[in-house]
Amino acid sequence: MTDLINLTISEALDKLNKGEISSVDLTRAHIEEMAKGRVLNAYITETPELALEQAKQSDERRRAGRVGLLEGIPVANKDLYCTKGVRTTAASKILSNFVPPYESTVSQKLKDAGSVMLGKLNTDQFAMGGSTLTSYFGATKNPWNLDLVPGGSSGGSAAAVGAGLCMGATGSDTGGSIRQPASFCGVTGIKPTYGRCSRYGIVAFASSLDQAGPMARSVRDCALMLQAMAGYDEKDSTVANVPVPDYTQALSGDIRGKKIGIPKEYRPDGLNPDVAAVWDKGIQFLRDAGAEIVDISLPHTKYALPVYYIVACAEASSNLSRYDGVRYTTRVEGKNLDELYENSRTDGFGDEVVRRILLGTFVLSAGFYDAYYTRAQRVRRLIYNDFVEAFKQVDAILTPAAPTPALSAEALKQMKPVDVYLGDVFTTPASLAGIPGISLPVGLSSNGLPIGLQLLGRHFDESGIFQIADVLEKQANFDKLPRRVKGE
Repeated sequence: MTDLINLTISEALDKLNKGEISSVDLTRAHIEEMAKGRVLNAYITETPELALEQAKQSDERRRAGRVGLLEGIPVANKDLYCTKGVRTTAASKILSNFVPPYESTVSQKLKDAGSVMLGKLNTDQFAMGGSTLTSYFGATKNPWNLDLVPGGSSGGSAAAVGAGLCMGATGSDTGGSIRQPASFCGVTGIKPTYGRCSRYGIVAFASSLDQAGPMARSVRDCALMLQAMAGYDEKDSTVANVPVPDYTQALSGDIRGKKIGIPKEYRPDGLNPDVAAVWDKGIQFLRDAGAEIVDISLPHTKYALPVYYIVACAEASSNLSRYDGVRYTTRVEGKNLDELYENSRTDGFGDEVVRRILLGTFVLSAGFYDAYYTRAQRVRRLIYNDFVEAFKQVDAILTPAAPTPALSAEALKQMKPVDVYLGDVFTTPASLAGIPGISLPVGLSSNGLPIGLQLLGRHFDESGIFQIADVLEKQANFDKLPRRVKGE
């Protein structure tokens, strides 16, 4: 059983195809590991009975010759994805008892591909945070060191994949919520182009930024998962009607002649020396593989963080107005309707969610809309234009995924919210521009913590960054992932 949780998705598929293992074997192994790894608090809801039933059905389909892209692979969903008949909380009190009567498009696509769902993974409340510390169900711990955070908001997904509690997981990325936790936990995660995956059935944070994506143990695994997850959906007006390629075909192992941009704005004074050293190592890996390294400039990068927090909070203020205690949310009665709203939201929303709703409501108010929100949207366009110009010179851009390795929960609790927000400094520009970005582990810090690098590509060129990331992964040969975490 122990050997089974060490497999990558592609390795497991090979063994399943050869009849060496069954989906039931694979699923049981991960259910056992989930029990051992509960100290991490990676799952909000475990669904072992459902998973075993789905695994049995998968084995029957395989015997009948009906094999999906992810047939028999145990995965888990971030608890923002609505799952029919399975509780979906967004890690909040206000949705703590919500059981959706419908399935999100992405989780349905994964089911259609033959995957098995192990459960729902912890996250920052409504995806608002970079640590999972804001979760109503308690923080997730980092499998590398239980005193450290796993990142966020997809921290439960990163920790579960890193600890072998699932083979792959869905995440969502609004300002870095796949890429930063992937870096902190030593796993791989990709935020695809905005519009590549449907947002239908995913609890919304910021509608013009939210994007679904996979997290797994390798570039190839992420390519397989994204191929299953992506595609047009008539239920989401923002999803692009463009073909989804076979991403694994891009993993040629050859990047000779590719031009890789290195933006000077991503190397500020005081950059963490361990992060800088791993970045330099990654640059050399790509150079050794035959790529051409090109210095570039993204001049409006310095505005990305304030623009992101204005736009994201404004959209959150609008999206979260639907949680009123009247329909499907936790209800706290009051003397009148206004008091019912106030009591339900006061009781149901955590401090960070309230903070962002208030900030968003302020920037959308009549006296400040043009001064903040409209101006932020204009600067967002300039950030977008920076990337368009850069990709006229280069095929991809290599940067750190996060400014530091994983931090301790106690250190973060002592920081001001604005200082915590600085953790998104390397990921928000790509989110604002809507371009794809992948984070993969490339090295370790001086105290043995994983550090990920981020590859950014042109709109809808996930194949291009998969190709380069695959080579970087092979060059880095990062094999130090903590696969098993025993309970205390």
